[in-house]
Amino acid sequence: MAEDWDNVGLIIGSAAWPLAGPILLTIDLTESVANEAAQKKCSAVVAYHPPIFNPIKRLTDAPGSDASERIALRMARAGIAVYSPHTALDAAAGGVTDWLADGLAGGKGVGAGDRRAIRPLAALVTNQELKIVTFVPESALELVRDGLATAGAGLIGLYERCSFSSPGTGTFMGTPGSNPIVGKRGSFESTPEVRLEMVCSRRTLALAITTLKQFHPYEEPPIDIYPLEARPDRAVGVGRRLWLDHPITLGEVALRLKKHIGVASVQVAAPGESTQKKVSCIGIVPGSGGSLVHEALGVECDVFVTGEMKHHEILGAISSGLSIILGGHTATERGYLPVFARILAKKLPGAKFIISAADKDPLMAR
Repeated sequence: MAEDWDNVGLIIGSAAWPLAGPILLTIDLTESVANEAAQKKCSAVVAYHPPIFNPIKRLTDAPGSDASERIALRMARAGIAVYSPHTALDAAAGGVTDWLADGLAGGKGVGAGDRRAIRPLAALVTNQELKIVTFVPESALELVRDGLATAGAGLIGLYERCSFSSPGTGTFMGTPGSNPIVGKRGSFESTPEVRLEMVCSRRTLALAITTLKQFHPYEEPPIDIYPLEARPDRAVGVGRRLWLDHPITLGEVALRLKKHIGVASVQVAAPGESTQKKVSCIGIVPGSGGSLVHEALGVECDVFVTGEMKHHEILGAISSGLSIILGGHTATERGYLPVFARILAKKLPGAKFIISAADKDPLMAR
């Protein structure tokens, strides 16, 4: 579910390393957090932001080395694995973005109508990338269907030999040199046929075609290949579009955000500078969501809630009639860590998850 520009998954270590010690959850793996992980004898760190994002050429702690180099070297030397979920956790159902949406709705499922991703995740199941279609006499239907199934076609979830067939009439005229099994060459023929359709992966397509030709009775088997589109899932993907059953003011949205993420203040930008404007549709992106402004406008959001945006992005949004509320980059993410710890603890009941005490927002209010 991660964005293609992101660096997620196991960043440092081996999947075979045992989880013998606590697992530390943090937004940023800074050197202070690395010290904490070592002091608490952690076996792994789940760092929301990838500690290695851009390529690095060396791992040293020499003077002038980058913090990411020093941290990676220290974690590897200590045998502390590092995993980063980042935008995959944003996109997932029940992830960071849904947690933010719960707070803006006034509580989980409270006062909110429809909720969906601003940019739904579209996934194409490997076994259903293509559809292979042929036309076959009914007497050979089962033989061809079973042959395609042995080549990997017709797999849908937990079901095998999935197909669709429908009767029809095929026509042809064999040219000189042809050897039709129905009718005569040089004569226009029509014959009952069955259209057979089966899904197929790109990987197995070549074998499926070879197998179809092997079992099909025609000298020239008709074969059509159709690419299938990815299927969007409105519950997962980038951002959330939250529709409120009862409109509230922009000021109330700001108050809900402050309470939910635990900050003293947020930044608000509104067309006409009024916080009393009623809003019904809220666009939500944790962290830095400026790139989603146009998509939020496209799904009719009244206000866009995120952590931070560039100055020109804010100006462009309000000039288009979209209000903006900024809660701070990591402030819109950090409050999810206790929720994440509980989710992980249920999935790994033998492991101990702890929230970093050293992980803090680098920006301080004065």
